[in-house]
Amino acid sequence: MKKNKKIILGIVLLLALIILPALPFLLIKGQYNFHDFWTMFFTKIFSWSAFVDAFLPIIKMIPSSLEMTIIAMVFGLLLGLILALVRINKIPILNQLRALFVSFIRGTPILVQLYLSYTGIPLILKAINMNYGTNFNVNTIPAMLFVIVAFALNEGAYNSETIRAAIQSVDKGQIEAAKSLGMTSFQVFMRVTLPEAATVATAPLGNALIGLLKSTSLAFVAGVVEMTARAQIIGGSTFRLFETYLALALVYWPICIIFELLIRGLERKLDVRMPNDKRKNRAQISLSKNPFNQA
Repeated sequence: MKKNKKIILGIVLLLALIILPALPFLLIKGQYNFHDFWTMFFTKIFSWSAFVDAFLPIIKMIPSSLEMTIIAMVFGLLLGLILALVRINKIPILNQLRALFVSFIRGTPILVQLYLSYTGIPLILKAINMNYGTNFNVNTIPAMLFVIVAFALNEGAYNSETIRAAIQSVDKGQIEAAKSLGMTSFQVFMRVTLPEAATVATAPLGNALIGLLKSTSLAFVAGVVEMTARAQIIGGSTFRLFETYLALALVYWPICIIFELLIRGLERKLDVRMPNDKRKNRAQISLSKNPFNQA
């Protein structure tokens, strides 16, 4: 589609979005006209004060949500890398345990996993206390730890498949070339395989990061007060749930946009570009003639 056609299509869609809300008033006659209806809505139904007042308490909880997201993602990446290497190398016993773990995480909701973490860790500590005579107090464990454990395990299971696919997508010719230079397997992995795989995996892992940020809205089930929990508290006290959740949505939205921009910037930084954009021409090189003779 040409650029002019895209612009025209965008203008048509914008006009449609403007006209559609007015159609009911044009087709069905009610007590109010279009202008009076929205004036009534924003003075008698929708509370601007409740909407505006909800922003500051929710914004104050942003560090808590980001802390859970970043810590869980870091541990999820490390766990995902380990699980991916176990599958690629097909390590006996560990590979079977990995398959069972990934299948369980993929087959159960994240909310259930949060409940299992929140109720299971205290049981494990109680069993350790009874067996070894220790005195671990579950009440001293911050609630955020339960959430981070659940999210890290969940991300590790999903990220393992992304990382595995990215590692296996690396050209084997580059690996063989690196080994021919005398590099050890570890050096090949760190200098060749991992950087190439990172380029491929950045976009899907970035999407996982954004999804994780939104999933932290479930952390309230473990007693963690983050943005969504704060919105629930405010909405329950003011009985203005729509206004409060709308403010919450408008806080999440720009954060996700910032994450998306950062991920795109990281993609561009990791992307290795060839001079004169020769990468696009590689597929056009014919095997019937010597490519080294091309200008």
